[in-house]
Order: sequence, then structure tokens, then C-alpha cells
Amino acid sequence: QVQLVESGGGLAQAGGSLRLSCAASGSIFSIDVMGWYRQAPGKQRELVATITSGGITNYAGSVKGRFTISRDNAKNTVYLQMNSLKPEDTAVYFCNAKIQMSRRQPTYPYWGQGTQVTVSS
Repeated sequence: QVQLVESGGGLAQAGGSLRLSCAASGSIFSIDVMGWYRQAPGKQRELVATITSGGITNYAGSVKGRFTISRDNAKNTVYLQMNSLKPEDTAVYFCNAKIQMSRRQPTYPYWGQGTQVTVSS
């Protein structure tokens, strides 16, 4: 089995910073793309940022220049540094990783349980 465990959410003031972490554990052969998504109340889940195993990143336009995604392949961990936070960044943030459990299996997407980020004005 594979598990993604997120940490680092919480409350921040507008203009402040938070750093999210997500560690993958379990039976892992390789991890392809890792990323962060978020879901605000009454809205659909949306992409925040992704990063490939080679370090190629992709960001939603709303966070570009403010958020930075990174990963430590040795630790199977992805991070999201969030700076210049805005109230509209308030959401539950979910970690996602495309994981291959063995050489013979395809990659499957796995999700973390989500961590709440609240930004006050």
C-alpha cells in the first residue's frame, strides 16, 4: 500500500507564508509527477502546481510568482512554499503523486488526506 501524508497547513495572515510538505511511503518503486491541488468551499478541486521527477514545474496562473513547488526524490517528499498569501488562497490543499509500486505495474494517482490552509485578511 501507498500513503501520502501532508503537513504544514494552518492559519496565516494575508501577505504571510506557509510551507506544506507531503511524504509518500509504502511499497514504492518510482514516483513520476507530484503535485498540489486545492479545493475551496463550494468550488471544484483545482491544480496549484506540479513537478516531475526531473524537476520540471508547472503552476496555476493564480499562484505563479508566489508559490514554489519542490521535491526531494530521496525522501519521496514534495513541498509547497507559499508566500504573499491572499485570502483567496484559503482552501484544503491536497497532495497528489503518480506512483509505480513495482516494475511490472503501471503508475496510479494517489491522494493525501488534505490539509487546511486559511488566510485571514
